[in-house]
Amino acid sequence: MTRPQVTAVMLAYGAEPYLVDAAQAILASTDIDIDLVVVDNGCTGDGIDIVKGFPQVRVVRPEQNTGYSGGCRVGAAEATGDWLAFVNSDAIVAPDALAKTVAVAAEPGVGAAMASIRLADTPELINTSGNPLHFTGLSWAGGNGEPATAHAVRTSVPSLSGCCFVISRQRWQELDGFAAEYFAYHEDTELSLRLWQRGLRLEYVPDAVVRHHYEFSRNDLKLYLVERNRLVTLLTAYQTRTLVVLAPMLLVTEAAMLAAALAGGWTKQKTRGWGWLWRNRSWVGARRRQLQSERTVPDGVIAELMTARVAPSNVDSPPGMGVFNAVAAGYWALARPLLQRR
Repeated sequence: MTRPQVTAVMLAYGAEPYLVDAAQAILASTDIDIDLVVVDNGCTGDGIDIVKGFPQVRVVRPEQNTGYSGGCRVGAAEATGDWLAFVNSDAIVAPDALAKTVAVAAEPGVGAAMASIRLADTPELINTSGNPLHFTGLSWAGGNGEPATAHAVRTSVPSLSGCCFVISRQRWQELDGFAAEYFAYHEDTELSLRLWQRGLRLEYVPDAVVRHHYEFSRNDLKLYLVERNRLVTLLTAYQTRTLVVLAPMLLVTEAAMLAAALAGGWTKQKTRGWGWLWRNRSWVGARRRQLQSERTVPDGVIAELMTARVAPSNVDSPPGMGVFNAVAAGYWALARPLLQRR
């Protein structure tokens, strides 16, 4: 049998202390033919010059920092393999991880597959085994800090982690990949929804181990992008009927997020996202028409995958989260049957 032809795409920005190790791990992958495209989005460390000298590595540099979404698009456009593996520059893949993930992604009915992302310093613990998806669009690292033994069974997941996942190059091209407008954050959630909306499953591969030097951070740009892109996804990926049914709870969520922003000192970032949506409403409308024309599965099917409880373990919950979860759970109990009606 011929070995799968895989192109890995990796982005480099800033100091990138793990870039060389991450690239070497990819090139040491077994049971696949691998090449690596590194997108230099403004790497300031020595690692970028080192990886340029590796065989089977191409380094491309856009004219400006294109973010994660745009950088993945740039890298994928350079790919020659039948499969695309997107791997973070601080993620160290086990030798057999990509081959195992490709094998699952190649199964009928599977749209993409993700590895078992472990915490690098304590690889017996999970970083994410698939990201939960709240019906209001919130998402987080699923299983973070939990024993890997509790996530040892392959399963379908609501949302892939962008840290390490595999998709066929043909399918990526059909979907036109990530929207560059996202820049960073939530693009993996949107892609996951689009795959589910085509009737394709997303699979977590527990024995495809990746050690991730994960560091959760909050900064003004991240807070702005996470909230803005959550709203972009809701407005473009959800069916009109879904938005109508969920409208009261979506408004409650906006009020809750604004309150959290006021308490946390990032009100400008939250309201800046609203301003972006208004200024770019033509693009949002066009994106919505595109995504709704692509889908073959109604939201009622996808609703089975969603949760009504926000419970990230990698960040402290703001005051009032218990009340929010109780309200959301009650609302979802009423709303989900309405969405599931054909």
